[in-house]
Amino acid sequence: MDDWTFICRIGDIPVLGARRVRRPAGADVAVFRGADDRVFALLDRCPHKGGPLSQGIVFGEHVACPLHNWAISLVDGQARAPDVGCATRFAVRVEDGAVSLRASELAALAIGDDAALAMAHAAIAIANASA
Repeated sequence: MDDWTFICRIGDIPVLGARRVRRPAGADVAVFRGADDRVFALLDRCPHKGGPLSQGIVFGEHVACPLHNWAISLVDGQARAPDVGCATRFAVRVEDGAVSLRASELAALAIGDDAALAMAHAAIAIANASA
């Protein structure tokens, strides 16, 4: 069984830009294209305050969150130091210009993350208050 779902053609993603993929449940997925035509996919939510990463600026192998300029790695979803956090990463396949994501990941990863995001924000607020 093929677990890959066709998303778009690589030319449908702007160079140094993104395309948003809606899912039946959970937050959208942002599919990014680098200057070298490498393609990456992350949950379209910054780990800091939930900003839409698909609206950020792509530079090198990072995207800058449009809300607070956090740099998020497109390779592994990790925030660049000194910031701490991680956006969920999705596997990407590009074959003959066709961009696909794993159907099983689209169906299962980061579903119901709103409660986890709220808990993370509360923990950050407590940590900042005691600093």
